[in-house]
Amino acid sequence: MGDDVAETEALRCALHHAVAALGGLGGMVHLRGPWEGAGLRLMVTDGLPPAVTRQWEDLSETDTTAPARAAREGGYAWQPGPAVTHHPPAGRDDHLPAGHAPAAPGTPAGAEDPDEAAPGVLATAGLASVPLIAPTGTERLGVLSVLTSTAEEPTAGQRGFLEQVARWAAGHLARSLAAPRGMSTNPEWWPDRPGGSRLQQALKAVRVGAWDWNIRTGELFWDEPAMTVLGIDPATFDHRIETWLGMVHPDDLPWVMADTDEAIRTRSVYGVEYRVYRPDGTSGWAQARGRVILGEDGKPSHMVGTVWDTTQTHAARESVDHALRHMSDGFLAVDADWRVTFINIEAERALGSSRELLGRVLWGIPFARAPGLEDRCRQAVVDHRPVGFDVRSPANQRWYHLRLVPVPGGLTVYLTDNTEKRARDAERTAADRAAAERAARIAELTTALAEALTTEDVVKAVAQHVIQPFRATRLVVVAVEGDHTRLVGSVGYSDTDLEQIGSYSLTATTPTSDVLHTRTPLFISSVAELRARYPGLADVSTPGRQAWAFLPLIASGRSTGCCVISFDKPRLLTEDERTLLVALSGLFAQALERARLYDSEHLRAKELQRGLLPRHLPTPPAATAAARYLPADRRLEVGGDWYDLIPLSAERVALVIGDVMGHGLSEAATMGRLRTAVRTLADLELPPDEILGHLNDLVSDLGDDFYATCLYAVYDPTTRACVFASAGHLPPVVVRPDHTPYVPEIPTNPPLGAAVPPFDTVELEMPAGSLLALFTDGLVEAGGRDVDRGVDELAHVLTSAVRDESAPDLDQLCDTVVSALLPAGQRNADDAVLFLAQPHPLAAGNIASWPLPEDPVAAGQARDHIRAQLGVWDLDDLVMTTELLVSELVGNVIRHAQGPVRLRLLRSRTLVCEVSDGSLTTPHVRRASPTDEGGRGLQLVSALAQRWGARFTASGKSIWTEQPLPGPVAG
Repeated sequence: MGDDVAETEALRCALHHAVAALGGLGGMVHLRGPWEGAGLRLMVTDGLPPAVTRQWEDLSETDTTAPARAAREGGYAWQPGPAVTHHPPAGRDDHLPAGHAPAAPGTPAGAEDPDEAAPGVLATAGLASVPLIAPTGTERLGVLSVLTSTAEEPTAGQRGFLEQVARWAAGHLARSLAAPRGMSTNPEWWPDRPGGSRLQQALKAVRVGAWDWNIRTGELFWDEPAMTVLGIDPATFDHRIETWLGMVHPDDLPWVMADTDEAIRTRSVYGVEYRVYRPDGTSGWAQARGRVILGEDGKPSHMVGTVWDTTQTHAARESVDHALRHMSDGFLAVDADWRVTFINIEAERALGSSRELLGRVLWGIPFARAPGLEDRCRQAVVDHRPVGFDVRSPANQRWYHLRLVPVPGGLTVYLTDNTEKRARDAERTAADRAAAERAARIAELTTALAEALTTEDVVKAVAQHVIQPFRATRLVVVAVEGDHTRLVGSVGYSDTDLEQIGSYSLTATTPTSDVLHTRTPLFISSVAELRARYPGLADVSTPGRQAWAFLPLIASGRSTGCCVISFDKPRLLTEDERTLLVALSGLFAQALERARLYDSEHLRAKELQRGLLPRHLPTPPAATAAARYLPADRRLEVGGDWYDLIPLSAERVALVIGDVMGHGLSEAATMGRLRTAVRTLADLELPPDEILGHLNDLVSDLGDDFYATCLYAVYDPTTRACVFASAGHLPPVVVRPDHTPYVPEIPTNPPLGAAVPPFDTVELEMPAGSLLALFTDGLVEAGGRDVDRGVDELAHVLTSAVRDESAPDLDQLCDTVVSALLPAGQRNADDAVLFLAQPHPLAAGNIASWPLPEDPVAAGQARDHIRAQLGVWDLDDLVMTTELLVSELVGNVIRHAQGPVRLRLLRSRTLVCEVSDGSLTTPHVRRASPTDEGGRGLQLVSALAQRWGARFTASGKSIWTEQPLPGPVAG
């Protein structure tokens, strides 16, 4: 409502909202006089008959009524129950404003006394009043009051709304009258002043009349302003209710009569707005409010009320409705019961026809069933805050932005179709996302190419980081070799296509040859363009390939190859895409050149490592073993760690693990020398401590900067004893047959190159079913772990893996341990070796041993033992050979050595015959002349045995021979 609206119309509008919010019977506005003690004058009423309002027409500020108290105290005042009846002081009628009479025209006889006029109205009513305070906060312009239908005081929310309406009305009144501070000096403010005032003129301009309808007789009385509103000539009006009904528009008559009947039947407040056809041919809008008056019999007798012209207001409302109806955005309004009260054309497109929606509950409309819509609507009303969000209409599958704006008594909903905007935003977002993803892919490609080692790695990196961002489907890379191309790698091609691609000759006219000769990229957007450029390829089938990007690979100033990216649909690459692909081809070429050099170096390194470490561990009867080697330098795959399993005499085995400090080719070469030395020393049957002593001398001779650790162990399956000697190496982890781990205490001694022999040794018993784990520090000291924690984790993984297995697969166990301690992707800082061995004892039934006397008869006794034992073992075919061997060995001992003498036979993969004595002299084979009487015994032993030798023991020496068994060994 603008500032040009008359004051009375504004006050009446404020009253109308206040009465509606409190559910009252009607309302009043009193204005205060400009002089001291002027009191309050009733200026505007809403819905109350004169018989009811007369008692409040002239009030003194000293009165106890709610309006007087509100004006006096400057705040809300409440007057409940029968106390609302006010008897004005005698003699005050002469102070009524001009145009106000003690009784309104048309007031029925006997209705002058308020108590008699409306006893049912005031008996249970209450009066709530709030002051009209000017925006300056210093002047009280008047009071706004609402007569409630019950004596129950309004709620806090209702009081707040009433005060808000009063603030708005006071502000509009102050602006409209343009009253400066000190209004008391304005002679035009109060209507009693000569010449009247703008307010009085406004009251005249706004035509408000009173009416009284005798329900029982049908007589209808209007005062002069009411007749003016309806366009009735007082001289000709017949006071019949039918005359008034004849003036109501036929379309409005049914619901006007229904509302009238409803007010009489329920004795509720009557309010109706309708179109009027005046006798003079004009038409307009009128609004009436009224209240039923009960007769002495308690039944409806009269209905009294007011009527005013709302043509201008309705025209303004229609203008607003028309604007809302035809505005580009959708709009609908719902009342406090969530029923649709207004819907415009655009909203109908989204929700449906207005005839189907008006009056319906919002939640009954399919559109409002969108997830979360009802909760947001209710929350907006509760919070009194606008809410905006997007929702998709089930009616037309279009997207709308909804703005929920709470208003007094309901909610307004604004709908803006943003389907196209969302599509554009989605396209823009997708484009931005694609650009960001492409940039990220390029960064990832750069990183991947920097980390790629082999040509295969480079091709995979390009396929992974280029094909997807550019929506390509296939990739092939060829290198130049003379006049032909050589396939380097591909993605998405069949074997047949690859054979054809790999056979291209550079002398033929093809896209690849042109790119390699001109060193200029070539982009072909379709098959038709390909055949137009290269007619010779017209018959070449290109299944799944409809567009291509041929990129030369230039490194070190020369063309090394060509990269071909193909698409499954015709594709015209943009200038940015072409520039990016050309830049990528340079990165690709450099990476391929590095990979080619690496492949060559890697091949040589692998050949070196293959020669330094055992390709396959031997499988002696005394132990089963498996190992894993992980070099720190993954590019060369060589390092200074090593391991070995060496078969010894009498079915014994040596377990060796070592670590040359550092990693690389130099350390690998040192490791190879040490491993060769260990095998040589082991063949000499030296004990572990002596072997480490010789290795220490070897490392010391290499220089002061060379150091190595080594753990050497010898396992004897006949005694189940394992002798350990360590040179600065970590002790092993032993898992007992009951799956409990322990780390034996083995003197570590200083590392090779820094030690001073002798080396300490420890002998441990290895029960059947034990598991022995040897390792280097690179396995356990990795990933931020210290050595102790790493050894504990190794023991835990081992025991967990073999808990439910009596004979675990050592290869699989190695993989389990390595993956647990060195997960994939974790780069170890040092070379790492894991060497697992499961010792197997020799069964007692395959061992036979006898003492022999130091006498020539010992040879005969030895032959007797041989014949008897070989008969038991079903080895009769070996009796004669074995007797000859034993005779020579025993004879040598009797002639050249000293006791005690002992004979031992071992049946395993071979037949082992041992003769031991207490002498430290070692027999040697020598060439005997034809005239020599001796010297041919060891030549005979060498000829009859598969292998033979001698080793030193703690009590002397032992000479042994090995013979192959004639067949499989039983048991």
